Amino acid sequence: MTRRGFLLAGAAAVPAVVVGTSRPAVAAAVQTSGVAPAALAGFDNVLKTYIVERGISCAQLAITKNGKLVLARGYRYSDDASVPTVSPTSLFRIASLSKHITAVAIMRLAQDGKLSLGTSVAKLLGLSTAADARLANVTVWRLLQHTGGWDRDISRDYLYLDHTIASALKVSLPITRGHIVQYAGGRSLDFAPGSRYAYSNYGYLLLGMIVEKVSGMSYEAYVKQKILAPVGITRLRPGRTLKAQRAPGEVIYESDQTSKTVTDASGTIVPAPYGGFSMENRGPGGGWLASAVDLVRFARVLDAPGAVLNSTSIGRMLAKPEIGVDESGAWYGAGLWVRQVTGHLNTWHSGGLPGTYTYTARLQNGFTYAALFNRGEESGSPDFDALSPRINEQIGKVTTWPTTDLFPRYF
Repeated sequence: MTRRGFLLAGAAAVPAVVVGTSRPAVAAAVQTSGVAPAALAGFDNVLKTYIVERGISCAQLAITKNGKLVLARGYRYSDDASVPTVSPTSLFRIASLSKHITAVAIMRLAQDGKLSLGTSVAKLLGLSTAADARLANVTVWRLLQHTGGWDRDISRDYLYLDHTIASALKVSLPITRGHIVQYAGGRSLDFAPGSRYAYSNYGYLLLGMIVEKVSGMSYEAYVKQKILAPVGITRLRPGRTLKAQRAPGEVIYESDQTSKTVTDASGTIVPAPYGGFSMENRGPGGGWLASAVDLVRFARVLDAPGAVLNSTSIGRMLAKPEIGVDESGAWYGAGLWVRQVTGHLNTWHSGGLPGTYTYTARLQNGFTYAALFNRGEESGSPDFDALSPRINEQIGKVTTWPTTDLFPRYF
């Protein structure tokens, strides 16, 4: 997951680049839905230019200012009749933006006195430490902040090893989260827990299991009842692997990549977004569906104490890890990157899967946005990280912010 363009308002825009993938050129105009006030036309134009450059057929942008929804937009760029219309409430796979949803669930359990963040994960989940005694030192905090000891650059990402795991455990595809945990539990950690940062999807899979263990509810039910319902969010739901399993209102995903299916042992080569990986297993770390307006509404959970988190829990979400900050002065809190600016803690995160790129940020001056796309960065495509500096550049150009709150239209 990338995090270039560290959300400093006024950053220079990245020059336009012509897309260069194997996908046929799209000859359609960008179709839009929703509301983009004239005062915020610059943001609307950024999205239109961005998706044309990259051949992205479905996208969304939502912006809040001081807690009010001021822009809510859907974008469609395709001549293909099978590509659905995109509204501001269409659902997208949000990939790793799922992580801060899981982190909020963990913080709520701790807030309610049901969980101590310093507890050993092995103790909580009954995991064997026979393969590596250091597993006993992996705490809930360390899972949240990616310091648990798993490094996908060394041992690979366990959530992408479906065929390897099925073969090793002598089980049939599709594998389950339990199979992944069983496989990982037989291997050594890649570094001492708490000694350094390494992004771990597996760590968030374990956090989802902790939510279930501690709450006595399914992960999905707990998140929906305790985290989403109190702030009026009802559209979020777990995504499914296959195209035929799409949720009502969900977009389609496009990629030039293909892969051997993980749904069975047939060896069938499939489009990577539909069967190249398991959405069900990604759940807590990358499996949710949402719209951009849902995500900016959810972001308000961190703006002030409320029905979901109190001030102590918000502080924990943004706390620096034991390893301190990185060379840029940023740190990974609980499901979000964090940076101190004058008078504010900015937060952000990107997400990516084959057929998906997502980004959300909470910045100084009460500005929050979420942008979702049905195509991810692939070989030959322009840099997808160009989005945040282009958005940042527009913030300083707005002379008058709209005062009408669009939230009642969608919630």
